[in-house]
Amino acid sequence: MNFKKLIQACEQAHNYLQGTAISAVNQSLTIRNWLFGHYIVEYEQNGEDRATYGTELLKTLSDRLRSKYPKGFTDRHLRNCRQFYLAYPEISQVLSEYTLPGSIWKSVTAKSNKELDYSDFKGVDVSILLSRLSFTHILELIWEKDPIKRAFYEVEAIKGNWSVRQLKRQINSLLYERTGLSIDKKALIMDTNMKAEPSTPEGIMRDPYVFEFVGLEPKEIFAESDLEEALINHLQVFLLELGKGFCYEARQKRLTIDGEYYYIDLVFYHRILKCHVLIDLKIRKFKHTDAGQMNFYLNYYKHNEISESDNPPVGIVLCTDKQSSTVKYATGSLDSQLFVSRYQVQLPTARELEEFIKQDIKMLGGN
Repeated sequence: MNFKKLIQACEQAHNYLQGTAISAVNQSLTIRNWLFGHYIVEYEQNGEDRATYGTELLKTLSDRLRSKYPKGFTDRHLRNCRQFYLAYPEISQVLSEYTLPGSIWKSVTAKSNKELDYSDFKGVDVSILLSRLSFTHILELIWEKDPIKRAFYEVEAIKGNWSVRQLKRQINSLLYERTGLSIDKKALIMDTNMKAEPSTPEGIMRDPYVFEFVGLEPKEIFAESDLEEALINHLQVFLLELGKGFCYEARQKRLTIDGEYYYIDLVFYHRILKCHVLIDLKIRKFKHTDAGQMNFYLNYYKHNEISESDNPPVGIVLCTDKQSSTVKYATGSLDSQLFVSRYQVQLPTARELEEFIKQDIKMLGGN
């Protein structure tokens, strides 16, 4: 052995054993959190004194645990543990594979197998899930009610070596729905993984669930921008069909401000209100900066685009992510009382627009 080989041997031993240590810690953490969820649900259903705590159970439990273990154990964390157990009850079937006292896994297995109704659809084998994904990964999956969609992200996260940030990004960018819209699904997944932020080396293969394409002309790869374009197409038709005075004016309206280009997704003129309506769509969660950007557009429009007889413009920001759709009206310098009394009665409500986005996403996903 020379010095170079000495370095290589040390690096190899370090990398391998560090990886196994991290995996062991992650699995132990995940199993512990699942057990917490099991105990909480068991207590909620059969606890002798459960009526004493009622809706304050998680907060009270959190306070007691944090008095002994200051870090972690917030009521939010306990709520996540509870949801983890409800989302993955079948983990009880593999507890015997882990070094746990018999009093823990036997009672949990007997209880779970007897009373929990597992879904007919089976996702990734839970042994693989526990060994390949960290609990932080799992947190991104537990609130997804559709078992097929959840399994899709389980598989792709494992197959693509995704970091937690990458998993979150793909869920928020609606990769599941975009895959359903793509003719060449493998190409889309390959393109996604080429750009992915890697996690630990992993390998598992599974064909993506194929969705029926509804209402749009298919493309070879339905990218995030294509989904946004499809939603804008439908939104344009939706507003024109409302019959409330919307007149289409521009798509991807370009503004040149201080030598920089800015683009507004849709611009309408409202003939009853005699004002412009600017619309921006975001395929992600709403950020406060989105409202600021829209007000920036409104101020520019007010001073550079409208005629003397026009009323001040209004803006609508629509954002959609994995969990919800958010609609925000931006009014710029317009008096809020005037907006409510005069403008709002002629414009679609935030709820109408949220419902439109929700239903359109559902339709595009084919489920």
